[in-house]
Amino acid sequence: MDEVATILRQAAAEAILPRYRKLLAGDVEEKTPGEVVTVADREAEQIISPRLAALLPGSRVGEEAVASNPSLMDGLDEGQVWLVDPLDGTANFVAGSSAFSVMVALLQDGRTVASWLLDPVSGQLSVASRGNGAFIDGLRVRASAASLTASECRGSVLTRFLPEELKEQVAVGSPALAEVLPGAKCAGVDYPSIIRGSQNFLMFWRLLPWVGGSSGMGSSCRSHKRRRGFATDGTRYRRDCANRR
Repeated sequence: MDEVATILRQAAAEAILPRYRKLLAGDVEEKTPGEVVTVADREAEQIISPRLAALLPGSRVGEEAVASNPSLMDGLDEGQVWLVDPLDGTANFVAGSSAFSVMVALLQDGRTVASWLLDPVSGQLSVASRGNGAFIDGLRVRASAASLTASECRGSVLTRFLPEELKEQVAVGSPALAEVLPGAKCAGVDYPSIIRGSQNFLMFWRLLPWVGGSSGMGSSCRSHKRRRGFATDGTRYRRDCANRR
């Protein structure tokens, strides 16, 4: 766990923080329509991926590499696989916001066994491993055991990729909640906020493997507590179906 954390800190120090609020016009390009990638993303990945490979044999998937080569998504459920998002929240980073993160998850036969989330600006490190719980800056954290009604819940609903009919459902159902937040638009920021209790839920439509894998932090905290989920139409949430989106 410590060796991976050291790698993430090195990538942040060498590739990300030197360009924070100092990006040049040529440092930013469009990755896919409406989404950007920066030289910081690419250089951080170049630091992280080979060093992770040296720790354990297995594949590793970087967000930018998958964008240009979707075949790298194949085989994520076979053997030991590193999922790497070298700079989650790139749009925030480009805008000068501090809401960005470096994220890594380790899968064993498709199951998340460990995850790391580093906030480069504050230095906050959130880590979790299956069976051992979750920690933020070395202190064990646990999700609240309180059972909340919908009217007591506040959380983030990210609607950018939602189909229009589901946006309408969200608009109709939102008044039943205590508060609907816009979210940080960075999973590495939003996940720890759930564990700390500043919000109770997150809603994503498009959850990509390198983002979903890193949610292992929340899974480790929740593994000993019962949680319920619901789809946007009010039916019970089924994890196996949700993971196919």
